[in-house]
Amino acid sequence: MELLDAHLVPAVDGVAYGLLLFVVAAGLSLAFGTAGVLNLSHGMLYAIGAYTGAELSDGTWGGLALGLAAGTAAAALAGAGLSAATMPLARRGHLAQALLTFGIALVGGDLLIQLFGADELPVRVPGALDSSVHLLGHRYPAYRLGFIAMAVALAAFGTWVLTRTRVGAAVRASADDPQMLAATGHSPRAVHIGVLAAAGALAGAAGVLGAPIIGPGPGTSENVLMLSLVVVVLGGLRSLWATFAAAIAVGEVQTLGVSVLPDLAPYLLFAAMAAVLVFRSRFAEPAAHEERGPDTDPVARLRRLLAARWRNRPRAAAPAPVPEAAAPAAPGRLGAWLRTAGWRQAVPLLVLLAVLFALPGVLDAYSISLAGSALALGLLAVSVTVLTGYAGLPTLGQTAPFAVGAYATANLADAGWTVGPVQIVLSALAAAVFSAVTGPAVIRARGTTVLMITLAIGELTSAVINQVKSVTGGADGLVGFPATRALWGGEGMTEERELYVYAAVVAVVAVAITLLVLRSPAGKLLTGTRGAEARMRASGHPVGRYLLVAHICAGALAGVGGSLMVTVQQYLSPADVGFEIAAFALLAVVIGGTTSVVGALLGVGLIVFTRDWVAGSWPGHGPLLLGVLFVAAVYLLPRGLAGLRAAPGRPVPAASSGKVSP
Repeated sequence: MELLDAHLVPAVDGVAYGLLLFVVAAGLSLAFGTAGVLNLSHGMLYAIGAYTGAELSDGTWGGLALGLAAGTAAAALAGAGLSAATMPLARRGHLAQALLTFGIALVGGDLLIQLFGADELPVRVPGALDSSVHLLGHRYPAYRLGFIAMAVALAAFGTWVLTRTRVGAAVRASADDPQMLAATGHSPRAVHIGVLAAAGALAGAAGVLGAPIIGPGPGTSENVLMLSLVVVVLGGLRSLWATFAAAIAVGEVQTLGVSVLPDLAPYLLFAAMAAVLVFRSRFAEPAAHEERGPDTDPVARLRRLLAARWRNRPRAAAPAPVPEAAAPAAPGRLGAWLRTAGWRQAVPLLVLLAVLFALPGVLDAYSISLAGSALALGLLAVSVTVLTGYAGLPTLGQTAPFAVGAYATANLADAGWTVGPVQIVLSALAAAVFSAVTGPAVIRARGTTVLMITLAIGELTSAVINQVKSVTGGADGLVGFPATRALWGGEGMTEERELYVYAAVVAVVAVAITLLVLRSPAGKLLTGTRGAEARMRASGHPVGRYLLVAHICAGALAGVGGSLMVTVQQYLSPADVGFEIAAFALLAVVIGGTTSVVGALLGVGLIVFTRDWVAGSWPGHGPLLLGVLFVAAVYLLPRGLAGLRAAPGRPVPAASSGKVSP
């Protein structure tokens, strides 16, 4: 009884918090499950409602009603705009949608701060609710009890519309059979717009009503988005009741769990999210790894097999080659190489190499420092390229092994291990071990499930970083450790130019090794797992082993990048290895082309240039500029920079033939 008495208030808070998350997550689930849009700007829609409601609140019922109407309408309008923005990407998959909506969230968040300020806005509630009531011997805020009633009513109304009305029937039909919906005279496009507008309205209404609980301010949209994703993953897309139960559970973990298990609560949500996703990928999706479409038809498969054998039938012998002695002007191996496309593929590498080593002579100290950081992030992006472009595992959690390598180097330096090669090898080894542990949870899933699992791993790593202060420094980070020495017997590197040269040498070696591996037979096998996984499994290839090795090697490469970042920056904070950096790395891969190593490096350079150099000329607008870059890259570079080198109307060679784009 004493335990119940002590934790009654947090438990009721958890119900209110969970109902708030349910209303928000219902909109996110509606957008993803019905409209097929992975909307990473859903938290911004909540923020629109919260800011609008706070601005119009004046302590009266009229102000609350006006704020609710205006905030809901504004978020619904923004949701309809998202529908128009994402509709052209319908055939490009969820990755492009996720990057686009993340960019829109950056732009929208910056605009909200410009309109309403960077400080958290106070919310004035009606006087009747701005008090406390007695609840089983405790004083409890009346507004939160009122919010529970309003959230239940809102959830009941939404459930009734979705399950009992013609509008709801059209929405469900658009998800199950859009062709049949169109045959009945309904426009799938109109339903798509309406669904995202309704999802925005739910988020906006939750923002207005939940502003006194999760107030409008910096970080609100990110926090709401992450928690809503957890709710949707735990509850699934099939049942509103399951989503409701998941939301209440998440709310209780965020309130009651913090008071009862303060040491474990930060890990519970994303650990549960990862566990549910892994379970579903192993048991609930038995056909996740089979090729879709015509391959499921045995007759079509037989027809394709016969056609392939016909194409590969023996042909007449080719004329014997002219002996080298009889060649009119034997150019040797170099000439033969120049006559092929090999030299054209090497040109970008050579140009990039020349630019890298020419930079110290033309840039100032600050710009050289930025270039060194870009090289470290470039290795992170290359590791994402290996997983996304070659292994077919799009990832939002590659900052986890990146963080392992970074913190390993910082702690090694603090312990007196300051020799650069030793730091790199040990950091890569630590990141590889981490990837070997987490790899089995990742390699079996595909598509959006991989994104969510890796996101959960990244967030769990961030939680560990914030909790294990003796190793990571917590939110304050690490600083003041000894400088790295390039070689045994040398002095610690403190000048920007020598740090940059060290980073450039390490990056060139790491990228060269990566390209050699990707061009080897092992790299071709990895490419095959992405393009024809079912056939490779049928022919006896251990696809899971290939993917696990790729995951481990990509983790080691990310660990090298983390080690370089610490060496160049000479400090380390949680923001350097957070979700935003993971999104930037994925964007860099999209900018460069998912199978282009050099493209990923160029993409990182463009992002760092925009975030740190251009934004320095326009202080306070870095997120806006990066958001514009996200949106422009998704629309203007559907195949990345590597796609610009391909002939118009033809696929990028790396994606179609298994060759590696440099």
